[in-house]
Amino acid sequence: MTSEDELQHGIKLRPARPGEGQQLYDITAQSIKALGKAHYSGDELANWMGNRTAAYYEDVIAKNRTFVAEQDGVLLGFVDADRGEVTRLFLVPEAAGRGLGRALLQRGIEVARMGHQGPVRVESTLNAQGFYESFGFKPVSRGYFSHGVGGEPIDIVIMEMR
Repeated sequence: MTSEDELQHGIKLRPARPGEGQQLYDITAQSIKALGKAHYSGDELANWMGNRTAAYYEDVIAKNRTFVAEQDGVLLGFVDADRGEVTRLFLVPEAAGRGLGRALLQRGIEVARMGHQGPVRVESTLNAQGFYESFGFKPVSRGYFSHGVGGEPIDIVIMEMR
């Protein structure tokens, strides 16, 4: 995937590049700490990242299904997807509420639908449920996400969009 789009105010949506794993790690950590604090305990937030490292995100980037939002050389957020599922969407806290999440989610849905005919799934954090609902996702169940790389499981809402 090599598509690059110009969004508002000089923000570009483009494929993530090798070497940006640390920036994706930092965006995730900042987003969790700031945007999740109303729905998750201090312990859950502190342990959320588990044993993740920048190398973990380099492996994500290597799948060529990750897109970043960039402004003046600074990454503001990212999304990645697998077939049928938007797997991650994170923004730096100061970018929230500016429509950037919607643009990233739209790209993630496009990637998730490649070669997939059924509903698109997302495992939403509690703080992001309303955002996904505003985009047409519907809750189908509740569950826990265990991260797969350490950290305590957190409550999530499993959602689908047809």
